[in-house]
Amino acid sequence: MVRLQDDFYDAVNGEWEKTAIIPDDKPRTGGFSDLADEIEALMLETTDQWLEGKDIPDDPILQHFIAFHRQVADYEAREAAGVKPVLPLIEEYQALGSFAEFASKIADYELAGKPNFLPFGVSPDFKNAQLNVLWAQAVGTILPDTSYYAADNDKGKELLAVWRRSQEELLPQFGFSVQDIKDMLDKIIELDAKIAQYVLSSEESSEYAKLYHPYDWADFIKLAPELPLDAIFDKILGQKPDKVIVPEERFWTEFAADFYSEKNWELLKAYLVYEAATAYNAYLTDAIRIQSGAYSRALSGTPEAMDQKKAAYYLAQGPYNQALGLWYAKEKFSAAAKQDVEAKVATMIDVYKERLSQNNWLAKETIDKAITKLNVITPHIGYPEQLPETYAKKVIDDQRSLVENAQRLAEISIAYAWSKWNQPVDRKEWHMPAHMVNAYYDPQQNQIVFPAAILQAPFYSLEQSSSANYGGIGAVIAHEISHAFDTNGASFDENGSLNNWWRKEDYTAFKERTDRVVQQFDGLDSYGAKVNGQLTVSENVADLGGLACALAAAKKEADFSAADYFTNFARIWRMKARPEYMQMLAAVDVHAPGKLRTNVQVSNFSDFLAAFAVQEGDGMWRDEKDRVIIW
Repeated sequence: MVRLQDDFYDAVNGEWEKTAIIPDDKPRTGGFSDLADEIEALMLETTDQWLEGKDIPDDPILQHFIAFHRQVADYEAREAAGVKPVLPLIEEYQALGSFAEFASKIADYELAGKPNFLPFGVSPDFKNAQLNVLWAQAVGTILPDTSYYAADNDKGKELLAVWRRSQEELLPQFGFSVQDIKDMLDKIIELDAKIAQYVLSSEESSEYAKLYHPYDWADFIKLAPELPLDAIFDKILGQKPDKVIVPEERFWTEFAADFYSEKNWELLKAYLVYEAATAYNAYLTDAIRIQSGAYSRALSGTPEAMDQKKAAYYLAQGPYNQALGLWYAKEKFSAAAKQDVEAKVATMIDVYKERLSQNNWLAKETIDKAITKLNVITPHIGYPEQLPETYAKKVIDDQRSLVENAQRLAEISIAYAWSKWNQPVDRKEWHMPAHMVNAYYDPQQNQIVFPAAILQAPFYSLEQSSSANYGGIGAVIAHEISHAFDTNGASFDENGSLNNWWRKEDYTAFKERTDRVVQQFDGLDSYGAKVNGQLTVSENVADLGGLACALAAAKKEADFSAADYFTNFARIWRMKARPEYMQMLAAVDVHAPGKLRTNVQVSNFSDFLAAFAVQEGDGMWRDEKDRVIIW
């Protein structure tokens, strides 16, 4: 029997873990995943009825989802079509004779959702969060992070071999010969190795303020002289932009001129033909669907692909997920629950203000600016007020094939994404559907979003004690608020713009504390991998702030129980996962593993140590001088 004084997480979750079963088509199970699985079962049962013509909703958007879902779920038609739907696309790319010819078609390819190597997008300007501007990212790599490409990383070599084998089994189905496939994959892997030298690692990408590199357009286009960016964006945007933000600066300044060039054409063409062949794998035969997921399953250690029904549901819901989320919220999320959670958010913001006003390591002017930021945080609870305008355009034509309808849906979404350029940011638009078990803070809009799906047990229930609710949804709410003051959020002002509002001495004091959080996590073991304290620091600071503020709120209740509070916090982070999945997360995930999110964090709190009689010498003990409380 594990003593909670030695391993709190295991003491709370150990019995559950002994009997918990990870579904064969998933990499993990646990707090968040259990809820997601329940919602998945509900949505599958409901959409099955819709496919049978029962209880079809009146909403025309959902009716088009059903029409699309019906096509996606028709595996007989998919088998009959085979690979024919993508053969014209393969032939189109095989016919390209030069980089210049390809480059002249990039804008058309982008608007049609075809392979194009154009890693640009539209997002709010860090310096003016009210306006959407152009951003230049970098092309992606096969392996999950640049660290996998290190010469001494055997896991990277193993995964690249898995990827290659999976493609060698997949590509013959599209008519490529063994020699064609060898040549294609040799060139792709050669190009991928080059790309990996110039793109940002997950750790580098995790520091937002360091990603802001604005360029005047005239200067930027010189970085890739053979890429006709003026013509491309004249067609996509209707005019040349005046500037672009470049987070992936190394890719553009050191590699783009070589990457986008005639001398690189043979490697680019091999990759483009491959991407054309595999562009619609999820919509083709079931054998192709399953085979094309072999590499991602190897990454996460997941033994089986989803079954046909589940795969069809997830594929069909992609373009309609916000509409399905609204349906879910209206069915399952009561007005009373919405009102109660809104009150909890207001309480938590007040507690945060209270704690800031009592802060003893910040100057008053910095505290006042932090409170100004808190005063204008916008909470979104349950579901969005309206769907993006693009949803009304997502009309399914029964006379079109599945792939033709999928391509049309992609074109609508792509046109919508580009239409936001140089337009005010829509602060009402959500980045998650209401039936997703998650929550987020958007530093550029200074808003916190809690979809309906997370607002249920074990996070939140009227059946739980108030302390258990504060240890669950309360800590999650306060965690998202704390992101306004984590190592990333602290760089943005109350309007969401990148702006240093700190006194120098105060930021130094803040950095000293966050560096101690880095040290608490850095190098800890997770399934044989090592946790990166710098990669995870923003989430760990938010966890720490969330725990502190939710605890202060819980203490205001007459029935306060520190045991209930910390126990439910441990419960919401319970997770049983496959080792391969956890090893991958250690390299790419900004969140620490659930066990460490529990044990490392709670040991900072004297209330925890007292409530469970943790003594010096116990595994959960932390000396007072080593405890960190920031907010």
